[in-house]
Amino acid sequence: MAVAPNVATLEEIIPRLGRFSRLMGLDLGTKTIGLGLSDVERRLASPLETIARTKFSEDARRLIAAADKHETAAFVIGLPLNMDSSEGPRAQATRAFVRAMAPLDPRPFVFWDERLSTAAVTRALIDQDASRAKRGAVVDRMAAAYILQGALDRLQAIMRASGA
Repeated sequence: MAVAPNVATLEEIIPRLGRFSRLMGLDLGTKTIGLGLSDVERRLASPLETIARTKFSEDARRLIAAADKHETAAFVIGLPLNMDSSEGPRAQATRAFVRAMAPLDPRPFVFWDERLSTAAVTRALIDQDASRAKRGAVVDRMAAAYILQGALDRLQAIMRASGA
């Protein structure tokens, strides 16, 4: 299977990162896109916003605008694998979204295994006694931050191991 030109690994994006450039995490759903954002040192991820999906061109425009505003160097997008690591329809839809973004924005996408991310965030919100309405309002952007934090932790380990 051909790899889209805008897909990279964490190792491959390191040389493209400016000193203070950020990474943006994406939790792509059928109704929303949760956004998370790293700090400029790429150590901590924070929930940013939730984009209500309409049509692809509008979703892409809003995503690119958010990335431009926050000087984002790359996207880390959750890849919803099945528990047996196979790819189902949601993973295929995520790959299709990334392929469709390729001609619109040069920033690379890094796929990150997002299994159980929404469940972990929901569990944490329940533990904090967040109401169902509150959980619904924040879960997508918190899941995006959770996905991004996993990638940031791995990125830091790679950079430490390489002496960068």
